Amino acid sequence: EFDIPFGMLLRNMHRWAAHGMVISVMLHMFRVFLTGSYKKPREFNWAVGVILLLVTFFLSFTGYLLPWDQLAFWAVTVGTNMARATPVLGHEGPFAPQDITQSNDVRFALLAGTIVGPSTLLRFYILHCVAVPLLASVLMALHFWRVRKDGGISGPL
Repeated sequence: EFDIPFGMLLRNMHRWAAHGMVISVMLHMFRVFLTGSYKKPREFNWAVGVILLLVTFFLSFTGYLLPWDQLAFWAVTVGTNMARATPVLGHEGPFAPQDITQSNDVRFALLAGTIVGPSTLLRFYILHCVAVPLLASVLMALHFWRVRKDGGISGPL
């Protein structure tokens, strides 16, 4: 923010663009739902879009820790504590296998440990800057290809 010229401007543009992306994706999903564009023959593309919505939320979540301040620390602490209750994957969740413990559940995988620390920051940075954008790019390419294959965007029914 302060090490490069216009660092604060770049950071704030990124932040507001990220908010705009989340809002745009939600509005797009709402429009698709209202126009019935999720119906035959576009069911598969609707599923890809729902996954893209979740990926967008995950991008937002992983980016939240990167300023590495108190607000980010506690927001990620609360968010990953909720992951403990994930069905099957969290050690406090329903249907959790007996061999899932606090040291090998989904929260442990997200945090790269049992507490939010420097390894968590590195994990979230790699997820936010490399892994999730690659996944999103593949899913967007599939989504756009399916829109073309299904005859373009559909109008209201």
